[in-house]
Amino acid sequence: MWLKLKRNDKIGLFFFVAFVLSTTLIGLFEERFNEQQWRSERTTRYKLAEDILESKLLIGKTKKEVIALLGPASPSTLTGSDHLLYYLGKPPSFFESKRENLIVIFENSYVIEVIHLQE
Repeated sequence: MWLKLKRNDKIGLFFFVAFVLSTTLIGLFEERFNEQQWRSERTTRYKLAEDILESKLLIGKTKKEVIALLGPASPSTLTGSDHLLYYLGKPPSFFESKRENLIVIFENSYVIEVIHLQE
């Protein structure tokens, strides 16, 4: 089979297989939101934040629904819009790690935006 393919076809096939493998591996090892893990492992919530953002899990929910799903929010000193703040912990780093937060912003009693913020 390899002898019948042209050089450019072999290179294209190699990159296609590499893309499929890398996409599969990322999907297998990416953390998905898990309510039990969110509530019990407060210092590693940063692992779950990306899935919350990408899946738009909270968009359109009421404050009561968000609190039922994520639990009570952390105290916030932020001013401005109606929001909830959740601490995500500090991811491991070779340098000074920054504390991460998830800010859930409401408008007319519904979530309109979720922001992943590093302090």
